[in-house]
Amino acid sequence: MTTPAEASMMLNPVALFLEADPVVKAIMVGLVVASLWSWAVIIDKAVKFASLNRQATAFEKAVGSGRSLEEIAAQAGPDPAHPLPRMLVIALADWREARTRGPLTEGQGNMLMSRIDRALDSLIAREGQRVENGLGVLSVVATASPFIGLFGTVWGIMNAFGAIAASGNTNLATVAPAISEALFATALGLAAAIPAYMAYNAFSIDAGKFTGRLESFADDLQAAVARRLGNPTSPTPPASADRARREF
Repeated sequence: MTTPAEASMMLNPVALFLEADPVVKAIMVGLVVASLWSWAVIIDKAVKFASLNRQATAFEKAVGSGRSLEEIAAQAGPDPAHPLPRMLVIALADWREARTRGPLTEGQGNMLMSRIDRALDSLIAREGQRVENGLGVLSVVATASPFIGLFGTVWGIMNAFGAIAASGNTNLATVAPAISEALFATALGLAAAIPAYMAYNAFSIDAGKFTGRLESFADDLQAAVARRLGNPTSPTPPASADRARREF
């Protein structure tokens, strides 16, 4: 019969780990490492997404404030870190370069729009990949951890049956430690997988929303350049106040 002391030991994670079979112990270590790795990615992505969205909101407010785009671009600097002001700097740089050659024909205007469109699409693609960095780790941990834990469970149950065969005793006290180790491996697998799965889905949605935010601003910039092409007396592409104040 299992004593209270033995029962409490079977509920102690440290004791279960120390008494586990080497294979099950290796699985437990791997699952703990995977969990810590996924939590490092989760914290990093949460901080980065909060910072990106906060800066994007501040920039959109500046664009919708009525200030000229030239002034906003100058304040952002020649190579801003955030993609939204970088998109503005790229569009204005292409516009100024085209204007230095004199009035634009319809064909030159179309080429300018095409060049800006390609530059902004390239930037959006790079930023989309950058914000998704690390999500692969969460996907792997979320999908693989339960199966790795299940392998530890199967191995532990095999040990339990081996203990029964070796002792010839079917008493629960004979197999309870091995079964406890096996179930603990499953629990570790789920503990690693569930947060990684939830974070992966949440950050995938956030990445899609941020990419959509960039695409919407790119459309606004292209529309501003198109309006400027239709009004060549304006020195810079005017800001679209209504679109600049859009909510995401």
